[in-house]
Amino acid sequence: MTVIVRDLRPDVRADTEGFARVRRLALPFILFTPESIAYDAAHMHPDAHYRPLVAEEDGEIIGTAQVHLAHESREPGQGNLNVYVHPGRTRRGAGSLLVRAAEEYLASVGATRLFAWVLDEPGNRAFAERHGYRSSRSAHFLRLDLANGTLPPLQDPPPGVELRTGADFADDPRPLFELDAETMSDEPSDIAYEFTDYEAWLEETWRHPLLSPELTSVAVVDGRPAAFSAARTDGGTRYGTVMTGTARAFRGRGLAKLAKNHSLHRARTAGYTEAFTGNDAGNDPMIAINKWFGYEICGTEVRHVRELG
Repeated sequence: MTVIVRDLRPDVRADTEGFARVRRLALPFILFTPESIAYDAAHMHPDAHYRPLVAEEDGEIIGTAQVHLAHESREPGQGNLNVYVHPGRTRRGAGSLLVRAAEEYLASVGATRLFAWVLDEPGNRAFAERHGYRSSRSAHFLRLDLANGTLPPLQDPPPGVELRTGADFADDPRPLFELDAETMSDEPSDIAYEFTDYEAWLEETWRHPLLSPELTSVAVVDGRPAAFSAARTDGGTRYGTVMTGTARAFRGRGLAKLAKNHSLHRARTAGYTEAFTGNDAGNDPMIAINKWFGYEICGTEVRHVRELG
């Protein structure tokens, strides 16, 4: 049985289904669908040089890699490769083949430093170290049982604050882009990001097939979005918040918590049974907020870094 590595064919349903299946098994805390896999391949910014790879054994996709440059970084040459193998198909060489192909490709498009998320398990961390990666920051995955858990009661917005949904900004989402860009730039990260490309945000975020404008909540003050909780869904029973944040001028007023609570309640009413989110392991205030909602840590990833050359 021979394992080969090749490019994902985003227009072939068997490929996108295989990619999504491996990711769901290896990383069940993040939402993936065949449609989202195909969309990412078609709509990532050209400067990202995005190249999804698969490892295949006897016609079965057993490993995946998302490979791209961090084109929004203030420092050029930052590359990302995230490799995941089917848990029942490990020790066949798929992971090493994917890493090698990803590294060679990233080097060819100008990467000098590589970043990879690795599940915080002894075997995975040892794999990363054998390939020359050193550990850096870590992040937690959190899960909330929407079907059987108890959410905090809904609260009315304070005076001067209005709650809207992302769908209310369908005609002009630029204010949400500006809020997203400001909050993302303050997120803890190994890479310093600067989000200035509105058209790219529309393609990669706003029009993404997993985004749910109806479940995205926005706290508005004086007509300006002040805080938000952006929601994604998989079209089934799984819901995730991919970003919750507050503009700097409005922090300390509980607006992000208010927005997220309303989003979670609407998600439960809509029939979603599981909620997922993620936090940098050092972001104690946000971890405390999510535990207040009832989230529990269900997994941890460690960022690993390798310098090329």
